[in-house]
Amino acid sequence: MTREGQHQSTFEQDINMNLSALQGAGLGLRRSLLDEIETLAEGELDFLEVTPENWIGIGGQYGRQLRRLAERYPLVCHGLSLSVGGPAPLDLKFIRDLKTFLDELNVVCFSEHLSYCSDHGHLYDLMPIPFTEQAVDHVAQRIMQVQDILQRRIAIENVSYYAAPSQQLSEIDFINAVLEKADCDLLLDVNNVYVNSINHHYDAYQFIDALPAARIAYMHVAGHYQESESLIVDTHGAEVVDSVWQLLDFTCQRVGSKPALLERDFNLPPMNELLKEVNLIRHYQTQQRADDVQLKIA
Repeated sequence: MTREGQHQSTFEQDINMNLSALQGAGLGLRRSLLDEIETLAEGELDFLEVTPENWIGIGGQYGRQLRRLAERYPLVCHGLSLSVGGPAPLDLKFIRDLKTFLDELNVVCFSEHLSYCSDHGHLYDLMPIPFTEQAVDHVAQRIMQVQDILQRRIAIENVSYYAAPSQQLSEIDFINAVLEKADCDLLLDVNNVYVNSINHHYDAYQFIDALPAARIAYMHVAGHYQESESLIVDTHGAEVVDSVWQLLDFTCQRVGSKPALLERDFNLPPMNELLKEVNLIRHYQTQQRADDVQLKIA
């Protein structure tokens, strides 16, 4: 077996082992929620997601709280600054620091955006990658480099975008090509599919149907801002709307009851309101499991 083949085999074993611990419905961890989450009863949340850039090197009270939570809940990490689609070289020091952080906290899965946020300096936003064959090659090579350093598979998130410069491929064809060429996994953001379907005039249900279900590591649901009938802005600052819940319901039917997480970044409501949405995620997951059992019995 080649060195590359050995790495791929190791990555496959790692993700199968790690993701077996990931199930149910989770919540994005924000520092303002630390105290409340620590007091939650067992089973109210199934896992937590943290942004590693906000936690690497953090000690003191925050660091202790994070480590206590890591002992109670499976953790996934969702990065912001890897810039897998960027033109500048990858930040190798950051990736090595990230590996240490993931290993120390026994993080189940690391994900990043299928986007870029830096050139020779940080751009402070998630920029759209051109949907071209050349970009597929560029991004896939960088993802494989990251996976090689981290010694684990990573999941790439489909992002919301508001312009498609130099587009040659459809969004779905671009995403599938990157997943195949990089042999990585997918963080499926259901809200982003819905947002893009309105802004770029495609069928969200057909988009979900065209995704490789076996590559989905976990899913996001979130709220957004309706600017107009034809423009939605992905904000993570509001309740999840009915149309996104309906798309999640369809997605669970299509791909099974994958782990799913509620994203809420600001305008945070009381914890009981967040838990209502977490439990609604569970409702659609449980409904799918019940459907699976009925099919087996039949």
